[in-house]
Amino acid sequence: MKEQLKKIFESFTDSGIPGYDCLILENGEEILRITHGVSDGEGTPMRGDERYFLYSSSKPITCTAALILCDAGSLGLDEPLGKYMPEFSEMSVRNGDKIRKAERQIKVCDLFTMTAGFSYDTDSPMLGRCKEETGGRCPTREVMRYLAEEPLLFEPGDRWEYSLCHDVLAALVETVSGVRFSEFVRENIFLPLGMYDSTFSQTPENVGKVCTQFFMNREGKRSYPGEKKNWFIIGTEYESGGAGCISTVDDYAKFCEALRLGRLLRPETMEMFSTDQLTAAQKRSYWAASDGYGLGSAIWNLGDGKKLFGWGGVAGFYPLTVLGGEMTFVYAQQVLNTDCDFRNFQMRDFMLENGR
Repeated sequence: MKEQLKKIFESFTDSGIPGYDCLILENGEEILRITHGVSDGEGTPMRGDERYFLYSSSKPITCTAALILCDAGSLGLDEPLGKYMPEFSEMSVRNGDKIRKAERQIKVCDLFTMTAGFSYDTDSPMLGRCKEETGGRCPTREVMRYLAEEPLLFEPGDRWEYSLCHDVLAALVETVSGVRFSEFVRENIFLPLGMYDSTFSQTPENVGKVCTQFFMNREGKRSYPGEKKNWFIIGTEYESGGAGCISTVDDYAKFCEALRLGRLLRPETMEMFSTDQLTAAQKRSYWAASDGYGLGSAIWNLGDGKKLFGWGGVAGFYPLTVLGGEMTFVYAQQVLNTDCDFRNFQMRDFMLENGR
C-alpha cells in the first residue's frame, strides 16, 4: 500500500506540488502517514500539523451541522426554505434574456443536493451591492437577503448545479440555531471531537495560522507562494459553509471517523447522508465521477454495504471515508491552479481498490 501511494505522490512532486501530507487510519489507528516537501517559500519541511484552507472540503462539515438540527427536530428537509428564511419564499428564474417568477419553492433538501437553482457567482451584481452596502463586512445571514434577489438559473429541483447552496445552508443553520454558524459548528462538532485547530471564522488571526498558499504555473510545472487568502470569502464577517473552513489533516480525520462511527448523526440520518439523492434528470448535469451524490458528498459503492464518501477542495485537500467499513483517508496540499481532479481520481481509485 505504501509503495503504491508513493508512486502516486511521486507524480505529484514531478508536476510541481511543493509539499503534501497524507494520513490513513484503520479502525481509528494510524497505519500510514506520508509527509513530503515544504510548507512555505522558505523551504520549511512539512510537519503534519499545518492548517489549510479546506475550500470545498468544508461542505460535508456544513451539511453535518444542518443535519444535527434535523435530528433535533428544528429543521425539516422537505420544508420550504422560505419557512425559515422568508426572503427565499418567492424567487425568480432567468429564462434566456427574460426573468419570470419561479413555479416551485426551494426546499431545504435542495440546498444539500445542489439542486436549488443557485450559481457559484460570488461576484454577482447583488453580492457586489451587499459588499458596498455593508462596508465589506457581508455578515453571513445578511448576504442571503441580497442573494435571494438574484434570479435562479433554473426551477428548484430541475437539475444539479455546483453552487452557493451550502453557503445558504450555513446561513440557515445560523438562522435556526440563533448563533453564528462558526459558533454552532464549534460547539456541536469541533469541540466534542477535539478538533481544536478547526474553524469557520476567517479572522486575520485564524487566516494567519494557515500554511502558505501556492499557485501553479502549469506550463513550467512550478509552484510559487502567493497571497494567503480564501478566494470564496466575500466579506470580513462572511462564514462560507461551502468553502470557509480552516483545518488540519488530523482534525479532519477526527471528523471522518466520527461519521464512520455514527457519533454525530442518527443512523437513519447517516444513511440518507450517504445515499444517492439525485433523480435521473438531475444526474444529467452531475459531473463528479462517482456512483451518486448524497446530502452533500460524492458516494462510491464498495459492496457489502460499504460506501466510500467524501468531497475535495480546489487547493487539493481530499478526504475519503469508508462508511460501514474501517478506513479513513485524508490528503492535503495547498496549491491553486492545479489539475486537482486528476490527482483526486488517482487517490479515489486507490481507495476503491484498498478501502475496507
